[in-house]
Amino acid sequence: MSQNTTEIIEKLKSLTLLEAAELVSQIEETFGVDASAAVSAGAVMAMPGAAGGEGAGEAAEEKTAFEVIIEDVPDAKRVAVLKVIRGLTSLGLREAKELTTGLPKTLNDSATKEAAEEAKQKLEEAGAKVKIQ
Repeated sequence: MSQNTTEIIEKLKSLTLLEAAELVSQIEETFGVDASAAVSAGAVMAMPGAAGGEGAGEAAEEKTAFEVIIEDVPDAKRVAVLKVIRGLTSLGLREAKELTTGLPKTLNDSATKEAAEEAKQKLEEAGAKVKIQ
């Protein structure tokens, strides 16, 4: 890996969840792309055995991406939870409201362990029931 690439990776590791969401939005806007399509395709390619059965016999690697799942939001705490969701993501009010209906729903499906723990803590402080997978 080149020095530039290594420096970029190190900077990305230090981003908060909110900063990462803002970065994705800026990249999408600047380059006219949809990151959600790339993430879906990348997830399929990263699955063990997806590339012709490679890695099927290898030991499982340490998990590096975690899902933050909102399981329940009490009606009395919905506004506080919406504010936290909007602070953690680049979602608008409407999208954040949709995320809190028909629970459980995934807030983030590829967070680092630290970012997932931070999001869980903030959401639980606001009153939501959250789990990390």
